[in-house]
Amino acid sequence: MKGWRGILIDRYLAREVFSGTGLVFAALLFLFSFFDLIHELNDIGKGGYTLWQIGVFVALAMPGHAYELFPIATLIGTLYALTNLAQHSEITVMRSSGMSRQRLAQSLLRIGAGFVLLAFILGELVMPFTEEAAQQWRLKALNNLVATQFRSGIWIKDKGSFINIREMMPDNSLQDLRIYEFDNHRRLQRISTAHQALYLQDHEWEMKQVERTLFTPQGVSVVHEDHVRWDSVLSPQVMSTLLVEPEQMALWNLHTYIQHLRDNHQQTLRFEVAQWGKVFYPFSSLVMMLLALPFGLQRPRAGAVGVRIMIGIGLGLGFYLSNRFFSYLGQLNNWGPIYSTTAPSLVFLGLALFLGWWGEKRA
Repeated sequence: MKGWRGILIDRYLAREVFSGTGLVFAALLFLFSFFDLIHELNDIGKGGYTLWQIGVFVALAMPGHAYELFPIATLIGTLYALTNLAQHSEITVMRSSGMSRQRLAQSLLRIGAGFVLLAFILGELVMPFTEEAAQQWRLKALNNLVATQFRSGIWIKDKGSFINIREMMPDNSLQDLRIYEFDNHRRLQRISTAHQALYLQDHEWEMKQVERTLFTPQGVSVVHEDHVRWDSVLSPQVMSTLLVEPEQMALWNLHTYIQHLRDNHQQTLRFEVAQWGKVFYPFSSLVMMLLALPFGLQRPRAGAVGVRIMIGIGLGLGFYLSNRFFSYLGQLNNWGPIYSTTAPSLVFLGLALFLGWWGEKRA
C-alpha cells in the first residue's frame, strides 16, 4: 500500500491508538492516585499533614505512576483500538485494500515511536523532579523537616540543626553521620561526628565512635566518646522516604552516582540495573504494541471484546511483575545489568512473534 491512501490509514490508525491509550492512561492514573489518596489518609492530622497537602502529594506522585504504567497502558490501549477496528470490520477493509500484517506492524511501530519519546521525556525530565518534590513535601508536612540529597549524602534541616548522613545501610543503621547544631542567633555551637548510628526506639539513636567539637566563648574543645544517645525526629521510616529510588533518578544522576560509588570502592550493581532499565524501559512500549497486534487482527465474536481487554490487562501485569522479578533476581545472582533489564522485553517480544506466526498459520 503506497501513496495518500497509506498516509490516511496511518493517520486514522494513529488517532485510534492514541485515543484508546489516552483513555486507558486516564483510567489507570485515576485508579493509582485513588490508592495513594486512601493510603495517605492514614496519616492525616500528623504534624501539619492536611487534606489539601495530601492532594498535592498525590498530584506530584502521578508522573511516577505514569512512567511505570506506560507499557501497560500502551498494550491495553492498542488492544482496545485494534479490537474496535476489527469489530467494525475496518481491519478487514484495510487488509483487503492491500495492507499486510507486516505493513500494519510497521505502522504501529511508527506510532509507538511517539510513545517512546514521551516515556523518555517523562522519565528524564519530569519524574525525577516531581518524585523528589513529592517526598520532600510529605516529609516537611509530617515532620517539619527539610532535606536535600547531594553526592556528599543527605542533608536534613531539623529546627536548629543540620544533619549530614553519608549512607543508610539495609539494617537501617546510619554510616558517617555529622550533626551541626546552631543557637537561636545562628551561631555554630557544636559539631558531632559519628562513625555509626543505630536506631533503638521512639526516635532514639545510639551513636558510636563519636567526636564532639564544642564552640564556646572560652575557645574550641574536642571530646571523644564511644557511645552517645541521640534524640531526633528521624526514624527508619522517615529515612526511607528521603532516599529516592534509583529507578526514579535521571540517567545523568545515576551515571554520576555510579562513578562516585566506584571511586569509593562500593557496590554499584543495583544502580547499574536501574541505569540500563531507564535506557530500555521506554522501548518496551513497542513490544507491547506488537503483542497486541495478533489479538486485533481477528474480528471478535459477541462478548469477546471484554475478554481481550482482560487478556491485555493480564499480559500487562505479567510484564510489570516480570520486569521487577528479573531486576531483583539479577541483583541477587550478580547477573549483567543489561541482561536483567532486557530479559522481560525479549521474552514478551518472542511471545508476540510466536502469536503472530501462529495467527498466520491458522489463517
